[in-house]
Amino acid sequence: MIRTVLLATAALAVTVTAASAQHAPTRRKVVESVTIRAPADKVWAVVGNPADATWIAHVVKAERVTDATKPTYRLTLDNGHTLVEESRKLDPEARSFAYYLVRNDVADLPANDYSATLSVVPEGDGAARVEWKAAFYRGYPNNDPPPALNDENSEKAVRAWIHASLETLKARLEKGGS
Repeated sequence: MIRTVLLATAALAVTVTAASAQHAPTRRKVVESVTIRAPADKVWAVVGNPADATWIAHVVKAERVTDATKPTYRLTLDNGHTLVEESRKLDPEARSFAYYLVRNDVADLPANDYSATLSVVPEGDGAARVEWKAAFYRGYPNNDPPPALNDENSEKAVRAWIHASLETLKARLEKGGS
C-alpha cells in the first residue's frame, strides 16, 4: 500500500513538473541578414554608429545618455516610447556591434532579456552582408502568457522588427544615403 502511494505521488510530481515546464519561457534566437549593394565600410559607418539608429524600425531619434565603459543609448520610437540599449562590444576592426536592451516596453518589442549582435561582412566588390543575431525571452516571463506575448508571437514580432530594420538600412544605403 505504501509503495503504491509513493509511486502514485512520484508519478503526480513528474506530471505536474512536466506540465509547468511546458509553460515556462524558452530562450528564443533570431538570425536575419541582408545583402546591401554598398561597400562594407560605408555600411559599417551606419551600423557601427549607435547614435545613428534611425534606420531601425520605428526609431526616430537616438542619443547617447552615458559615457561609461558600457555606453548607453536612448532610442526614441515614433510613438514616443523609448528603448534603452547598453553597448556591450563595439569592434570596428571586426565590424561588429553587440548590445543589450536594459529597458523596453513589451508593447513595443515583446521581448525580455534581449541581446543582439550586428555584423557587417564584405561580399565581393561594392557589397556587404549585414547579419543581426538576437536572443531573448518572450514578452511575458511567467506561465500562461497572453497570446501576443507567448514564445511564438514574441519571436514572430522580433523577427519582423529586425527584418523591417534591415530592409530600411538596405534602402537607405542603396539610395546613396549614409
